[in-house]
Amino acid sequence: MAPDTFLKACRREPTPYTPIWIMRQAGRYLAEYRAIRQKTPFLTMCKTPELAAEVTLQPLRRFALDAAIIFADILLPLEPMGADLEFTASEGPVIHNPVRTSADVERLRLVEPEADLLFVLEAIRLVRAELEGKTPLIGFSGAPFTLASYLIEGGASRHYVETKRLMYGAPEAWDVLMAKLTTVTAAYLNAQIAAGVQAVQLFDSWIGCLSPADYARSVLPYSKAVISNLTPGVPIIHFGTGTATLLELMREAGGDVIGLDWRVSLGEAWERLGPTDVAVQGNLDPVALHAPESTLRGQVEAILKAAAGRPGHIFNLGHGVLPTTPVEAVSALVDMVHELSKR
Repeated sequence: MAPDTFLKACRREPTPYTPIWIMRQAGRYLAEYRAIRQKTPFLTMCKTPELAAEVTLQPLRRFALDAAIIFADILLPLEPMGADLEFTASEGPVIHNPVRTSADVERLRLVEPEADLLFVLEAIRLVRAELEGKTPLIGFSGAPFTLASYLIEGGASRHYVETKRLMYGAPEAWDVLMAKLTTVTAAYLNAQIAAGVQAVQLFDSWIGCLSPADYARSVLPYSKAVISNLTPGVPIIHFGTGTATLLELMREAGGDVIGLDWRVSLGEAWERLGPTDVAVQGNLDPVALHAPESTLRGQVEAILKAAAGRPGHIFNLGHGVLPTTPVEAVSALVDMVHELSKR
């Protein structure tokens, strides 16, 4: 694989084929990941640079991926801010002291990434040394709204009642919370860039629960502030799910690449965003990797046809790869994208 294909696509430059990487490409669908996970708690994996580096590299040994993404979790910055964070086998991430009041918001500390999140930065340095410039490395963080929703709800949520209760009922506290998370997120991503990542992704995974008006008023200014304060020259991928009604607003917030989930047509979404102004990433349904190979191939062909060979398309799933995904399907997907998109 050409080492700069992914980065060229981020900059909307012509590439010999469409690059592909996969969200959660280092994860539970891989036997080698499960072997480490059986012996090691999740947070310990994240906080041990050698283990995080090993997990980051695992999928690159199996597949001809065009980018690596550092193994970490979007919630890691919340712990040094004061969140009592635990990853449980049954519930996933749980925050035992959720933020519900102005006093709770005031208690949250700002983060010094080189001190509080040094383990992530050390993992980045280890991976960059291993990759030897052959594959670019992506860093990432949760966006302020998604981090706020976890802090407030205490974990995952379906309706985000507590999040919206604070946003609607205590707008001053909401603004203080989002301002703190904006400062932390920008500092964390800039520290990752200084450590060696060559692109970053801002995960706003849960903004699809918002109306356009709520997003414009209560989220967009903070996402925009994060993006505008990042080190110039490093491509920024701005990703969310359920964002069909928010795409133009996400574009206003910023990013060199807008990540698309599978609920929108890639071609139509790119036209709305401006195909000469921004690159796009996506947007295969993760469940399509459970389909027969002929069906998967047809879906890949349809997405590539929608992209129409324009510079600036990065192939990815519309969200993370599922734990039940067959490894053979991931291998087939990567090969299909490269084969079918050769210029």
